[in-house]
Amino acid sequence: MKCFFFKHKSKSAPELQNQSKKKENPGLDRATNSTRSIPLPPKSVNDLYKEKEHNFRVFTLQELREATNGFNRMLKIGEGGFGSVYKGSIRLQNGQGDPTLVAIKMLNTRGFQGHKEWLAEVQFLSIVNHPNLVKLLGYCSVDGERGIQLLLVYEFMPNRSLEDHLFNKAFPPLPWKTRLEIMLGAARGLAYLHEGLEIQVIYRDFKSSNVLLDMDFHPKLSDFGLAREGPQGDQTHVSTAVVGTHGYAAPEYIETGHLKVQSDMYTFGVVLYEILTGRRSLERNHPRAEQKLLDWVKQYPADTNRFSMIMDPRLTKQYSPGAARKIAKLADSCLKKIPEDRPSMNQIVETLKQALQYSDASSSSQNPADSSQWNVVRKGK
Repeated sequence: MKCFFFKHKSKSAPELQNQSKKKENPGLDRATNSTRSIPLPPKSVNDLYKEKEHNFRVFTLQELREATNGFNRMLKIGEGGFGSVYKGSIRLQNGQGDPTLVAIKMLNTRGFQGHKEWLAEVQFLSIVNHPNLVKLLGYCSVDGERGIQLLLVYEFMPNRSLEDHLFNKAFPPLPWKTRLEIMLGAARGLAYLHEGLEIQVIYRDFKSSNVLLDMDFHPKLSDFGLAREGPQGDQTHVSTAVVGTHGYAAPEYIETGHLKVQSDMYTFGVVLYEILTGRRSLERNHPRAEQKLLDWVKQYPADTNRFSMIMDPRLTKQYSPGAARKIAKLADSCLKKIPEDRPSMNQIVETLKQALQYSDASSSSQNPADSSQWNVVRKGK
């Protein structure tokens, strides 16, 4: 779990908002059946959290020390502006059963921002339930001699992150179909956050390092410290301090601080180009003209013969050219300047499904051996 955090610091950290988007529910239906009834107010993330907070296990600091052999450096699996992540092993509260592998995040609590992100993670992950979102198992909050210590305990994801498999040459090349399947799962997770809850959630920090992979390379979104409730009613955006990761954040958000749900679509488009090219959104070691991924790919439009020049050489041409062009066009639509012109996450899901079908048809008709070879590589990781 490698998560990095870069932000434009504001003088005061914004409070968690109670803005929300109400979906239909029995209580609201009963209230609106009568023209004389007053509709129930929309719930906030705080309201939903209070209903489900008992689902989490509250760990002691000693339990987590034991789980990580005293936060041993050899068990550290991630580090960034948020703090450090350790691989650990815990037992059920009754002490019975086999130990369970977990990931334990120790947050950097310098200033108010660290506590705010810890609280956001606990609250948002308490109200979500989706196969493409990482599960929070419990937390620890201790105010001791060394100050406040905040920790989170997640399910362990053994295949690390999409970032590792795309950019770390120590890992085998990620096959084309696997890349599409990972992005499809991530899109489903974002679609759930946008439209599958009683409130709308803007993830705000979609990037390859936040897409974690389980034993079967099934993707799960992690790190909800920057998530926010979406706008309510007729509002089009949430005003907030500009936070996120350089190279990913939507330009209108950077310029105005107006956070819209379409900001997630923009960052999704950036990662689509990362899986196509095998390049990070920002590469300082490339020539100046190639350092910014989005500026570089503009020179190779999907409808031209030059397009293949941007494809990840580690794919060794083992991909469907037609599907790759379709993905590039989808990325371009996600990156449109006007937020409202970007596709919804559900539309993105459908396009990714079509690209996968196109890849399957292409590989079976042109080179049936490719598909089986990819499966062998995948199982051998």
